[in-house]
Amino acid sequence: PTPTFNFPKVTVNVAAAACLYGPSTAYLYHWTLQAGDTGTVYGRAPVGTWLYVYMDRVGKWCWISPYVVDVVGDPNTVIVETVRLPVTNALYAPPTNVRAERQGDQVTISWAPVSMTQDDDRGYFLEVWVCQGGNLVWVPASLPDQYHTQYTFTDQQGCPDPSHGELRTIEKHGYTDAVQIPWPPYTVNRPVEDTPTESPTPVP
Repeated sequence: PTPTFNFPKVTVNVAAAACLYGPSTAYLYHWTLQAGDTGTVYGRAPVGTWLYVYMDRVGKWCWISPYVVDVVGDPNTVIVETVRLPVTNALYAPPTNVRAERQGDQVTISWAPVSMTQDDDRGYFLEVWVCQGGNLVWVPASLPDQYHTQYTFTDQQGCPDPSHGELRTIEKHGYTDAVQIPWPPYTVNRPVEDTPTESPTPVP
């Protein structure tokens, strides 16, 4: 007989835990788990230690922090899972007039507000890769409502690949399509060298 793969198992060890649509607290809430809920780990995050799980009681897939569950088995044996966001453009549009301005190591992203009803409004979601300490670092960030339309990231020089990112509107049903952020390159102001002038040729 062919042996079957032994997927790691999880049990929620806190009174209540949030299962999310992605491997960070910046992602949209999906479901609430209760102490004692069990599930199976089928994937792990591309960056970080979050787990992609199927939870038995709710019958749903979601992402959960490893700090709110007891794990039996080795999560490193499962695949790196792609983050799949619920995309909806039926009610609201992606952000427009997206701008990015740099002041040294600080890059500020801003955009025009997207009008949403209070019930639907979940703000905005940014997913960026910035240069910090010589490495490109993944930084997801969310803003709480439609009125917060600016966010600042630390982005240093010294990485072989360019920093980049994208922005989405969030409403309670999911995310809009992503808008690419026009990321400003890191430039260093160099002193202007004096242009040498030729001495006039003496007249014999």
